Amino acid sequence: MRAESSATGPNTVTAGFALGALGVVAFSMSLPATRIAVAQLDPWFVAFGRAVGAALLAAAYLRWTGAPRPTPAQWRRLAVVALGVVAGFPLFTSLALLTQTASHGAVVVAVLPAMTAVFAVLRAGERPPPLFWLAGAGGLVAVLAFLAASGTVHGGLNHADLFLLTAVTLCGLGYAEGGALAKELGGARTICWALLVALPVTVPITAVAAVANAPAADGRGWAAFGYLTLVSMFLGFFAWYAGLARGGIARVGQIQLVQPVLTMAWSALLLSEPITPIALVAAAVVLVCVILTQRTRTGAATTPLAEDGEGRRRTNLQR
Repeated sequence: MRAESSATGPNTVTAGFALGALGVVAFSMSLPATRIAVAQLDPWFVAFGRAVGAALLAAAYLRWTGAPRPTPAQWRRLAVVALGVVAGFPLFTSLALLTQTASHGAVVVAVLPAMTAVFAVLRAGERPPPLFWLAGAGGLVAVLAFLAASGTVHGGLNHADLFLLTAVTLCGLGYAEGGALAKELGGARTICWALLVALPVTVPITAVAAVANAPAADGRGWAAFGYLTLVSMFLGFFAWYAGLARGGIARVGQIQLVQPVLTMAWSALLLSEPITPIALVAAAVVLVCVILTQRTRTGAATTPLAEDGEGRRRTNLQR
């Protein structure tokens, strides 16, 4: 009889999909919120100040839950997570959105699911089947076609596009490493510890940015900054990393195919950026592709031991 981990059963995969979807909804507003914030605040302050604020919340959460300290090996992996999602993605998107619209940023972010899947293979040892890659590629093409039809793709690559490509690459790395680490630490504790690991970098840069350009914004600007701190940099990762750990990094990561479409919707609502009726068709195609990725089975070996959201080890085996 084959032993199957309770952490990889159908109910767990479904929960992973639901948590991942919640994370994507939370992250879908990040680019519009960043665009609003950097219009009034220094981009370096926006990028690293949100991490400092989230780190304060993370410290309180870890103390409240009595979380044990990570092992030396886990600390090193947490540094990779911090490089990708605490520092890299916020910084380079903030710099890019000084000159580009949020909807344009969604064009490049559309490649994030593929980048996450690549790093899932390299860092987490997952082996998705060919159908998975075909469905993911189909969703990517649908999103890019939609965004191109919306008029957000024009001209060649400029420095803002290069910033966005760098942001997506680092974010894919941070997602894959964090999703794998969440199996050991839990989703919430993974991002919390990563935020604390980054403090020696985020605090001085935030302080220098604040001194160089004294933070001044209206209520809309501070509300956007608050969203980036509380949701994009903190609570969103609770759901996202938990979803990656439960459902598989490559598989759940494909839910991000919906994110550019949602980002376009938020951009239209919050920034009055235009959106075309073709969005409905593109969204339907993307949804079909996401469903196909969820129906494939990954070839990664299941592990009999996994961590739940509180970091406790689960050892229930079903035979």
